[in-house]
Amino acid sequence: MKNLLIASTSTVYGGEYLDYLTDEMTELFKDTEEVIFIPYARPGGISHDEYTEKAAKTFTKIGKKLIGLHTFDNPIEALKNAKGAFTGGGNTFVLVSALYRLELMQPLREAIFNGLPYLGTSAGSNICGLSMQTTNDMPIVYPPSFKTLGVIPFNLNPHYLDPEPNSKHMGETRETRIAEFHTQNNIPVIGLREGSWLRVKDEEIILKGELKARVFEQGKAPYEVESGTILNSEFRIQN
Repeated sequence: MKNLLIASTSTVYGGEYLDYLTDEMTELFKDTEEVIFIPYARPGGISHDEYTEKAAKTFTKIGKKLIGLHTFDNPIEALKNAKGAFTGGGNTFVLVSALYRLELMQPLREAIFNGLPYLGTSAGSNICGLSMQTTNDMPIVYPPSFKTLGVIPFNLNPHYLDPEPNSKHMGETRETRIAEFHTQNNIPVIGLREGSWLRVKDEEIILKGELKARVFEQGKAPYEVESGTILNSEFRIQN
């Protein structure tokens, strides 16, 4: 039974790290005192130790001990024995490269399908989709594959931004970039706005938070779905 919390961001405007998800995290990790932290996305180039220390402060507030996966001699076994896992944001290319290099992508996928409570934010959410190809991140390293965990039957675009009518920016919008993706791929994409998350329990995927999400499907006009929508009922997709 899958048990995931997949969030657009770790920090909403004006808030502290993960504070808007405190209640959800408490429920997700209610059956464990220790959570494995996957720090490989390294936002801003931060070290694994520094990133783990930052995240651990928030987990202390909900009575949980956070342990960096990089500190284990055998990270594959650590994932197999984990009672909870959190993958933080940063650069998705760096994260995916590390997961493949360390041979962790498949063990993490198997653990999630076996019921591992999993929290992902930003890059840690990107990897839950079928591929990482709708990330906003710069390709600063070259992963061996764009294929990711595939624990949800679509891709995500975390931090989704709507076009600003008064902006003087002349570059591509997120919507334009996702339309480009759909000229080459038929995977649906959910544009997840800041402060929104997906709650996954077994095969049910529910949009949570105060904002709508924007849905993109190949050959269709983009459309909005309300918070509370069961997304796997919104479109019929096979894994």
